[in-house]
Amino acid sequence: MHSTIPDPSPTETLTRTTTLLSHLLPASLSIQSFTTRWQTLRSKLAALKSLLSELTYSTHWSENHLLITLLPNLLSTLQRIQTLCDQCTIPNQSTGKLLMQSDLDMATNWLSKQLHDLDLLLRSGVLRQSNAIVLSQPPPGSDKEELSFFIRDLFTRLQIGGVEFKRKALESLIQLLVDDEKAATVVAKEGNISYLINLFDVNIHREQSVAAISILACASDQSRKIVFEEGGLGPLLRIVESGSVQLKEKACMAVEAITSDSDNAWAVAAYGGVPILLDVCKSGSLIAQSHAIGAIRNVASVEDIRISISEESGVPLIVSLLTSGSAAGKEKAANCIAILASSSEYFRSVIIQEKGLHSLLQLLHQSSNPDTLEHVLRAIHSLSLTDSVSRLLSSSNTFISQISGLIKQGNFTLQQISVSILANLSLNDGNKRVAGVCMGSLIKLIELTKPVGLQELALKVLVNLLSLKPNRKDFVKDEKNIMRLIQMLDPVNESVPKKYPVAIVYALMHGGSNGCRKRLLDAGAQGYLQRLNEMEVAGAKKALQRLSGNRLKNIFSRAWREQNKSF
Repeated sequence: MHSTIPDPSPTETLTRTTTLLSHLLPASLSIQSFTTRWQTLRSKLAALKSLLSELTYSTHWSENHLLITLLPNLLSTLQRIQTLCDQCTIPNQSTGKLLMQSDLDMATNWLSKQLHDLDLLLRSGVLRQSNAIVLSQPPPGSDKEELSFFIRDLFTRLQIGGVEFKRKALESLIQLLVDDEKAATVVAKEGNISYLINLFDVNIHREQSVAAISILACASDQSRKIVFEEGGLGPLLRIVESGSVQLKEKACMAVEAITSDSDNAWAVAAYGGVPILLDVCKSGSLIAQSHAIGAIRNVASVEDIRISISEESGVPLIVSLLTSGSAAGKEKAANCIAILASSSEYFRSVIIQEKGLHSLLQLLHQSSNPDTLEHVLRAIHSLSLTDSVSRLLSSSNTFISQISGLIKQGNFTLQQISVSILANLSLNDGNKRVAGVCMGSLIKLIELTKPVGLQELALKVLVNLLSLKPNRKDFVKDEKNIMRLIQMLDPVNESVPKKYPVAIVYALMHGGSNGCRKRLLDAGAQGYLQRLNEMEVAGAKKALQRLSGNRLKNIFSRAWREQNKSF
């Protein structure tokens, strides 16, 4: 039976390495051939001597598993250099000159790589920690020092270790990022993010490295910034262009996160990212599509990007996502359309030509998500600047009903946009009647001082609706409407410019409605109008004349008729 010779211990390997090194340094000085190359080798051997000396002062160096591979490889390289040294000192040695140059260059490269790894291992500090290689993952909420040490250990294994070390290090890194959201910032600061990005080019580690970078890009502003500064966007776009379905999804997610910072938008054009992202919008998975259109949306406000979108026939693709994408994809596509439509008449015409208005109206009808509705309405508002769209929307009973309902029941943002749209439309009497349901909400909006311009738009819509007699009757029937109007007329109330309630009174008295007059007089509107007239508020005199002048006229007319009857 053959006995197995045990592998030498790290201490034994180190002793053999330092002994050989002590012999090589003086021996290489006597070599007369290939002097430049041997000079380079000697400088690296001297650096190695310094690093090995430092290694012995690291209290737990012999326990580190990375050295189990690194030290034997280093010893093997020195043994090869010893052989080359012997060959170069033998007179008339038979080795060819070109072959010897190649061997020396190869040995120098090996030694450089091993010096780099040893230096990295020493600088990481893990050799001063007992059993550092089997550190357990710090639980969420661990102190920064413990987390930093664990991360340095991870990246040391990642950069020095073999395939299995790298795989396990990446697994640990991803697990840490998933379990502890706050760890991303520390990872970005303490880890070598550039090296992590370079692993995209290594097939066996591509999936894990892309996953880690994607999490980092999405985790926090600081980690996202570092991923971008370390050159992550270009490699991520290459993955988007040629990666597997799963890799495309993760890479698109990261690109969307990076482009959420407007300062990074220029880089998308620089890397040729627009056609790559549009191609995903055309044929990618629903998840990839959603993130790709999100990235396009993020940078669409940049003129160069919009030019690229136009040149790549991107508008039809984006419009198609309004109806064929996922819920998130539809929302982002609507947002993108809104940005493009607000930028120029050219994009508005292209969107209309590609039946974008029809798709937006369809999505407005189908969606109940407030964010989606907001982007749809903003897009429609921009498109309504085009006469043909304005005429179409003005005559659409269904659309007027929808936005009137949003003014009545939607959130504040949806109310604002809907009022802006309605203010720019020319409604017929039928649609004025349909929109009458939102009159109570309009007068509430007129009470608000912010945002600037909303009071004016809400007043414009309300006055337009009050030109229809049935709407005037409905308005005064609601006690809350009258109460709000009277409060706004009160000179003591300074929150609302008095020209607004004055204009409403004037509109309500259109046609001399006795029912409206009685309601306003009973509520005390006449006294307030008289005071506002004395204060020379614009329109107060005409409103007062409509409210009280016609009444006096009716009294005189009635008296004249009665007088004529007596003759």
